[in-house]
Amino acid sequence: MANAMLVGVPPVFGLYTSFYPLIIYFLFGTSRHISIGSFAVLAIMIGSVTANMELLGNDDEPAVEAAKVNVAVQVTFLCGLIQILLYLLHGGGMSRWLSDPVIRAYITAAGVHMIILQLPLMTGLPVQRHTGLLASARTLRDVLYGVTSVVPGTLCVSLVSLVILISGKILNKHFKNKLPVAIPWELILIVSASILSTQMDLAGQHRVQVVGHIPSGLSPPVFPLLSLSTELLIPALCVALVSFSIVSTLSSAFAHKHGYKVDHSQDLLALGLCNTIGGMFQCFAVSCSFSRSMFQESIGVKTQLAGLVSALMILTILLKIGPFFEQLPKAVLAVVIVVNLHGVLAQFKDVPLLWKTERLDLLVWVVSLISTLIFNLDLGLAVAVIFSLLALLYRTQHASTVVLGHIPGTDCYKDVRHYLKAKPVPGVTIISCSSPVFFANTEVVFTKIRQAVSQGQKDNPAGLSDTTQTCDSSSAQTQTHSHCLVLDLSSVTFMDSVSIKAIGKAVQDLNIQGVSICLAACPENILSQLQAQGFIPDSLPISFLFPSVHHAVQHCLSTLPRALEFLAI
Repeated sequence: MANAMLVGVPPVFGLYTSFYPLIIYFLFGTSRHISIGSFAVLAIMIGSVTANMELLGNDDEPAVEAAKVNVAVQVTFLCGLIQILLYLLHGGGMSRWLSDPVIRAYITAAGVHMIILQLPLMTGLPVQRHTGLLASARTLRDVLYGVTSVVPGTLCVSLVSLVILISGKILNKHFKNKLPVAIPWELILIVSASILSTQMDLAGQHRVQVVGHIPSGLSPPVFPLLSLSTELLIPALCVALVSFSIVSTLSSAFAHKHGYKVDHSQDLLALGLCNTIGGMFQCFAVSCSFSRSMFQESIGVKTQLAGLVSALMILTILLKIGPFFEQLPKAVLAVVIVVNLHGVLAQFKDVPLLWKTERLDLLVWVVSLISTLIFNLDLGLAVAVIFSLLALLYRTQHASTVVLGHIPGTDCYKDVRHYLKAKPVPGVTIISCSSPVFFANTEVVFTKIRQAVSQGQKDNPAGLSDTTQTCDSSSAQTQTHSHCLVLDLSSVTFMDSVSIKAIGKAVQDLNIQGVSICLAACPENILSQLQAQGFIPDSLPISFLFPSVHHAVQHCLSTLPRALEFLAI
């Protein structure tokens, strides 16, 4: 019911959303632990769309309410169709494009947005819903400007509810090892508030907003009209991606913890069916709830039968005891939402951790947070994803190429900057590429390679040791190169046609300078590309390909004048 308020529809639609999708996921889903149903982030995303209905200037409240329900149902149905389409296109891996910093920052921003939207309900202020740029900031401004008009009864209900719920959470945490299950303080608070509100007539005597009429029974299925499908396509796409990303992330975490596998493609289909069929029964978009899923795991749930039991409980409420909650103050539901967002806000702790570990991820996190707060939840997500992809492009464009040295007495070659025992092999420059090489970073990579070879020719030339034997005269007479370059390609996942042409040009240029090139640990897919484009054997004979860096170095040492101590490595 609380999430239905975030969507902007009557609370009974929250009950519908907690009933039908549970049954569908029980039949089609693969995770044993996640709890499918309404999710606050998705609710606020849809609520940002339904809020436009309040801006049309229609004073007919039932008409506005019906319009909001219609919009929410259309977004949900379109969301389900998109997810089913992605399933047919084998798009189960699309959620990987939403990186962890993007998801965590986006959920954090959504949490801030949700808390601000609950302030009018917790204070009784009749604040207008805003959309567009800085919608949350404008709502907060309205609350601060109207603080003198706070309804005392609503504020008292909110404060008492906050004290009870926060105290209950602290007690549960303090005695979690002694309690068989956590005490459901939210349920206790809602039941108590409903009884007290009825007995004290809070709505009539103290102007406290209550839930209102909750119809009994189930709504018949109705196919959505999709009259606004063009306008709602982008919000539906955002909801579809966020919904599936959260499901795939949590289901993978539980599967890894408990030792079983989940099929993300099947879960994508299950989620699509939950939303398409649910949309026909006037549900709004669903995902999985972290708190409910963790609770199910904590009490030993091992199958989706728990979801079926939850659905039967919701059915009982819909058929029998729904009217009991008609006098429940909306402020209580708002408090439940705010208190349960403490875990979301705790993700601000990511900032110092990312500052210490990966500052580019921190930049992605901050941009995702700020863009979501400024541009709202739909456009903000698009900005966050685009910036995350730009950060990925930046990483690949600035490919890492390191010079390796030999660790004496072993066949290991490590970065000479980080390993003191790693020593350069005279006359041989060993370079490792640790990222894909393609058109965006080809020039950077091969410029670094040429610079490293030039530096190696100056600082690490081939030569004879004063105290050791040299190669025989016949070997010296056939010597045509004074330096060797070994390229370690073991970490290169792919090369495009531009980079293959560039490596061919590099071979020609370096041969003119008296430098021979050997390729080491070349992956099979890249080897096939090199052969298909004629690089092998036209530019480089196949005899210059080696299974490891060590084999390539041994070959180089056999062609260069070298001290016996190096020939023996």
